[in-house]
Amino acid sequence: MDQTLELQYALDTFYFLVTGALVMWMAAGFAMLEAGLVRSKNTAEILTKNVALFAISCIMYMLCGYAIMYDGGFLLSGIELDGAESAEALTAAVLAESHEAGFDGGAVYANASDFFFQVVFVATAMSIVSGAVAERMKLWAFLVFAVVMTGIIYPLEGSWTWNGQEVFGLYNLGDLGFSDFAGSGIVHMAGASAALAGVLLLGARKGKYGKNGEIYALPGANLPLATLGTFILWMGWFGFNGGSVLKLGDIASANAVAMVFLNTNTAAAGGAMAALITSRILFGRADLTMLLNGALAGLVAITAEPSTPTAFQATLFGAFGGVLVVFSIIALDKLKIDDPVGAISVHGTCGLLGLLLVPLTGSASFSGQLIGAATIFGWVFGASLLTWFLLKVVMGIRVTEEEEYQGVDVTECGVEAYPEFVRS
Repeated sequence: MDQTLELQYALDTFYFLVTGALVMWMAAGFAMLEAGLVRSKNTAEILTKNVALFAISCIMYMLCGYAIMYDGGFLLSGIELDGAESAEALTAAVLAESHEAGFDGGAVYANASDFFFQVVFVATAMSIVSGAVAERMKLWAFLVFAVVMTGIIYPLEGSWTWNGQEVFGLYNLGDLGFSDFAGSGIVHMAGASAALAGVLLLGARKGKYGKNGEIYALPGANLPLATLGTFILWMGWFGFNGGSVLKLGDIASANAVAMVFLNTNTAAAGGAMAALITSRILFGRADLTMLLNGALAGLVAITAEPSTPTAFQATLFGAFGGVLVVFSIIALDKLKIDDPVGAISVHGTCGLLGLLLVPLTGSASFSGQLIGAATIFGWVFGASLLTWFLLKVVMGIRVTEEEEYQGVDVTECGVEAYPEFVRS
């Protein structure tokens, strides 16, 4: 066996695993961001949800999600190895599978490394739902939904996009010109679609909207935590987008990874500053929460295609996202769609923007992107709405008004995150 190919394979596998670990670290970012943007009486519950949903995602994707998304499970699960030639046989099999998949021998699209990289994406999609339904949803209803979302809804949608399967046997998105490099639509818009379905059935938090159309702010308890969460997500996004190159062990791939890192970073910067300037123009002040969501909006917008734009184009794309997210948050509030952390706007509205920006620098078509976006939204929103509705009928999805007033930390978790500040 060519030692150069073996070394390349080892390097690609190591890169895949490290970037997957970076994406896993985004779970901490979501937890801190959401903990900072909810009120103190709901902090422990939101943290519980974030840890539990990550664990559920890993278990469900292992049990059935990966098999649904990738035609039955690990690509090499049927290879039998024994004796002294096991290592060589495994290497040969992996290189053969990689070559057949069009990855020039060095890419790692097989077995445990691919599963690990994919499962952290599943958890990211589910994390988006957590913040949008915060402060009034029953913990166990949310966790049951997480089982369905990560085990069935997301994997089936992923099989139509990243695995190229026909949508219910009707059409193939790849043939229509659909492309989503790292998941602006497949991950982020999907998570936001599930969140929107839950929010519509759940209703707004008590005291958020007045009888005559007034909109009241319900400020988060810990903006330093929210800021920390944003920086963690910004850092983790280098794994999210950079790892989606799939390999590093040759000159072309290394250059592609570098460009993806550069564009990911500059899009976040563009989104942050555009949102800050927009909030200054609209509100007359520098709004930190809009600045944070602007950075995330820029990251979501560039995720669909971070490899082909120039750095300046990526900055502009991120800026488009930063402006759009501010207006989207305002619009959803006017529609009385209560999203405590702005997740639907950041990941949904800007996820759609990201898909529509791909044809400007990539090979996708606008029609293909629109059909792909409609397919993702239609399936995830529809399936999620049905799941939420069944949960509402069977076990209820919203805490009582008294429990909401007291805070779900006490009623759902029996513990407070800041007991010395809440209790006299």
